[in-house]
Amino acid sequence: MRENGLEARQKRRFKRTTDSLHAFPITPNLLEQDFAAERRDEKWGADISYVWTREGWLYLAIAIDLFARRVVGWAVSDRLHKQLALEALGKALVLRCPRAGLIHHSDRGSQYCSLDYQAELRRHGVLISMSGKGNCYDNAMVETFFKTLKSELVWRTVFQTRAEAAYAIGQYIDGFYNPVRRHSALDFISPVQFERRVVA
Repeated sequence: MRENGLEARQKRRFKRTTDSLHAFPITPNLLEQDFAAERRDEKWGADISYVWTREGWLYLAIAIDLFARRVVGWAVSDRLHKQLALEALGKALVLRCPRAGLIHHSDRGSQYCSLDYQAELRRHGVLISMSGKGNCYDNAMVETFFKTLKSELVWRTVFQTRAEAAYAIGQYIDGFYNPVRRHSALDFISPVQFERRVVA
């Protein structure tokens, strides 16, 4: 690596985002780690991660369509609360208008187990699925996206402000990851290109 001018990217600060110590209802795991989808809006994964800035933490909630690995909804906030998750979900629902029967999978965090969040899913005919207790593999597809985002953007950058980080994340998701970034699992084309090819 030294001979080729390469250096390892070091992981940064850790922040726990899943609060599963709550009294909200838990739903069964409908996915059972089967992340394959035959069509758009058959299965979505949702989760929350974090980005460190010199102003403090910025939290990122996403919803990702497992069919083409496309981020269909995302939101950021300086606070870790259910409204952040609801905002990302709302954007996804407006963008995709999914048919009833879509499976929405998340961890057991209080944001996703909240009555308001579950009510919004049911209002749109969405089936609710949740990971097993403490099992990160149950939501591996979304975790993979966060690892990609952090290795390609976050760990390479020192963000001075939350606004700067939010702008960079938006540019990455909407300007690069969805329309441009190639995926080996998608025949080396981007999520947007993959969806268009299937529809065509």
